[in-house]
Amino acid sequence: MTAPVPDAPPSELFGLYGFDSHPALAVPERADSIRPMEPQLLHSITDGVATVVIHHPAKRNAMTAGMWEALPPLLDMLAADPGVRVLVLTGEGGTFCAGADISTLRGSPESAQTLAVRAEEALAAFPKPTLAVVRGHCVGGGVQLAAACDLRFADEDALFGVTPARLGIVYAASSTRRLTSLVSPGTAKYLLFSGELIDAERALRTGLADEVLPEGELGKRVTEFTRVLASRSLLTQAAAKEFANGRTDRDAYWAGQARGSGDSAEGVAAFLERRQPRFTWTTSG
Repeated sequence: MTAPVPDAPPSELFGLYGFDSHPALAVPERADSIRPMEPQLLHSITDGVATVVIHHPAKRNAMTAGMWEALPPLLDMLAADPGVRVLVLTGEGGTFCAGADISTLRGSPESAQTLAVRAEEALAAFPKPTLAVVRGHCVGGGVQLAAACDLRFADEDALFGVTPARLGIVYAASSTRRLTSLVSPGTAKYLLFSGELIDAERALRTGLADEVLPEGELGKRVTEFTRVLASRSLLTQAAAKEFANGRTDRDAYWAGQARGSGDSAEGVAAFLERRQPRFTWTTSG
C-alpha cells in the first residue's frame, strides 16, 4: 500500500531551479504551467529549509538520466546559499522514487549507473543536514538517494527495496558500502540478494528509517523537525556530519572554526539570558 496523495501536489507548491541546459530543470513562466508528465526536479526555500521534489509521476518518480545529471548542480547551488540551513528530499505525490527509469538502461547501464552514483555522492557530500521524506515506494535508485541523506522519515505505508538482482545489474560498490554501513551486512545482503521490498516497520528496526509516522502525520512532523534543525548551530551540525561520516583530516579545521565563529559564545549567552540563540556561522560554499 502507498501513502495517500496530499491535497496540494508539490508541483503546485514549488518553484523550479533554472538551468536551461538541463531539461530536467527547465523553467516555465509559472509553476502551475508545468506539463504534468514532464520529469524534472522542483525546489523551494522556506524559512531556511530547501525542499527538492522528484517529479516524474508518470513513472512513479523514476529518475531519468537528465534528472540524475541535474541533481549535483542543484545541490551545489543550495549548498552555497547562506539562507539554506536544511535540505529535504521527497517525491511528488504518494511515491518517493521508484528508482532509475528502466528505459534509460537500454543503451548503457554503466553510464546510467555512473550518473546515479555521482548524484548520490553529491547528496552525501551536501554540507548541511539532509532529510529524506519517504511516502510510498522507495526502490532501487530511490534507496540510493534516501541512504545518501543524513536522516530518513517515512510514512507507515512506505516500502523499501534494492532491486538490481532483478535486472542482473551489479550494484555500485560505493552504494553497497553506504547501505551496509547504514543497516548491517545481513540486512544489506537480504535486500541485495532478494530484491524484495520491506515495510516501514522493518526499515525502522534495521536502521533504514529513523522515524515512521502514522498516516497524515508525516508532513507535520517534518515541518516541526526541520524547524528545529534550522534553529541549531550549523557549525555543530557540519562538523558532526563530517566526523560521523568518518572524515579524519579536518579536525584542526573544525577546531579553528569553533574558535572563530562566535557560535559557542552566542549559545552560552542565549542560555543564560533564557532566549533563543541566533547562530551566524555558515558554510563557505
